[in-house]
Amino acid sequence: MIDELMQFAMTLLATCRDVLPIAATIIGFQLLVIRRPIAHPRKILIGFISVLLGIVFFLKGLDMALFPLGDLMASQLTTAEFLGVAVLDESISWQAYFWIYIFAASIGFATALAEPSLLAVALKAEKISGGTIRAWGLRLSVALGVGFGIALGVFRIVTGSEFYLFILGGYLVVMIQTRFAPKLILGLAYDSGAVTTSMVTVPMITALGLGLAEAVPGRNPLVDGFGLIAFASLFPIIAVLGYAQIAQWLNKSRLSSKS
Repeated sequence: MIDELMQFAMTLLATCRDVLPIAATIIGFQLLVIRRPIAHPRKILIGFISVLLGIVFFLKGLDMALFPLGDLMASQLTTAEFLGVAVLDESISWQAYFWIYIFAASIGFATALAEPSLLAVALKAEKISGGTIRAWGLRLSVALGVGFGIALGVFRIVTGSEFYLFILGGYLVVMIQTRFAPKLILGLAYDSGAVTTSMVTVPMITALGLGLAEAVPGRNPLVDGFGLIAFASLFPIIAVLGYAQIAQWLNKSRLSSKS
């Protein structure tokens, strides 16, 4: 119990060290540059303390639950018994890891859909666009992009393929889509790739990548375990741009049929 309290206190101190420069910058600009008193200082102090405690509990939760869970799922889904092979070695075909791809796509879709930052951006986009951009449609397209991207990233880990080939190919598709997609959606699409890599998605995907790189024969966690976050950032852009292009084509076909 004492050890756990000490660890909690150390995490709290580390969090304070990371967050205090942000608070100092905001308060400094408020008092020295804008030269206005801080409104509702008591509420701000309570909120600041709540943020600190929330971050600490979140970090402890990662260490106690999400990271071990990702390692456990990766190790269980790559055992020789589950894959139906006699010996777990590098000669196993990539098709044998079918359930890993399904799990990666499912967990990517679910974590992106539950991402608070994506929900906030989607609601703001719907409000500002006057309903032209639907929050639920945006969230679904981003979640589908994340799910596909994570599954493709897992495929890269299993096969040991070169990382840069996937990234270059993905951004080539993005560049082509950017040329033809509606201007209204461009900034939102690029932002959607960033908001998916936040407090829910990143820990789970990182744990999955590292656990999988340790479990698959011939893979190095340091070389192959990282990079899934890049897939989770790239493919939502493709998905949102595709969603906008499909919506534009449907609207044009509807207007042409009425005329």
